[in-house]
Parts: sequence; structure tokens; C-alpha cells
Amino acid sequence: MPKIVDREARRQAVADAVLRVAGRNGLENASLRNVAEEAGLAIGSVRHYFTDHGEMLLFAMDELADRIERRVRAHATVLLDPATDDADRRTGTEELLAEFLPLDGARHEESALWLAFTTAARTRPELRPRAAQVHRGMRELLTRVLSEARQAGGLAEDLDIAAETLRLSALLDGLALQAVLQGPAEVPPRAMRQVLRRHLDSLRPGER
Repeated sequence: MPKIVDREARRQAVADAVLRVAGRNGLENASLRNVAEEAGLAIGSVRHYFTDHGEMLLFAMDELADRIERRVRAHATVLLDPATDDADRRTGTEELLAEFLPLDGARHEESALWLAFTTAARTRPELRPRAAQVHRGMRELLTRVLSEARQAGGLAEDLDIAAETLRLSALLDGLALQAVLQGPAEVPPRAMRQVLRRHLDSLRPGER
């Protein structure tokens, strides 16, 4: 009997191999040949599931973005529930935003990979729309979180949501970038949490 191959499972295995190679040796080394070797496949098999190198990288980028988005959505479901009380909302807001920071080994690796993909998107047109979509989705989520917090009385009524969304986005991006480039010894998780907490506290009524 011929062996039945699950197409999506095989594509997923290739995407995982892309992320491992990119995390270990840099995205520039995630060639079809290197990825095929990492996945334990013939290069022809990889070409069978992806039309070209760009499609393979985009699929891996999608997988990375989906990993992060799944965790963020889990927090958002609780946070944006009207039944959530103020204390849980404050804690939930910090935990949701913390998903964008490299606070442990897994998130540090994801942050480094995402930085590599978004940097590559500057010169690889096939990656650019997905990078823009993720950043747009992040800003929309931050806008909603801040708007809901203001409506619930947790933030100042005169808060400029658009400006604070940009400021919070820049804070998260900056912390993640410094942590990836300098490492946890220079930018430890505790310090990142402290900066995030102080920023959120500064937005509360009477704190500005």
C-alpha cells in the first residue's frame, strides 16, 4: 500500500524546521537545502509542498505569528469580558502585554525570530504584507485594551488613546529589541516587567 502523507502535517514540519534553522543560524541560512536537511526530507519533497523559497518562509512566518496570537487571544478573551472585575482586569492587562516581551526562553526565541522576519520583510516583498498585518493587529488590540480600560475607569478620562497606543507599542517593541540584542543578563525579565508596570501605572487617573 502506498504511504499516505498528511500534506498539512508535512508543511508544518517544514515550517518548524525553518524556525529551528533560523533560530540557530539566522534566517539567511534557512535555504531550501538546509531546511530539507533539518526536516529529514529530500529537497525535492520540500519543493513538492512549497512552490518556492519565499512561500516556505511566509508559511513559517505565519506559524510564528499564530503561536503568539493564540496566547494573546486567550488573555484578551478574559480581559475584554464585561464580567471581569477591576483587579483581574489590571492583572490581565499586564499579562496580555507581557506576551509581546521575551520574558522566558520560548518568548525570547520567538522575539528573535520575529525580529529576523520583520527585518527580512524590508527586502522580501512576499513577507511584507504579513508583517504589516501583524503590527496592525497589535495596534488595534492595544487600542481596544486601552479604550476598554478607560471606559471601566481604570485610565484617565482625557487619555489620548491614539497617542498612548503608539507609545505603548513603541515601549513593547523597544524592550523586546533590547532584550534580544543585549540578552537577559543586560535586560532581565524582571526589569522589563517593572518598566511595563510603571508605564501602566502612569496612565491611571491622577498619576499624570
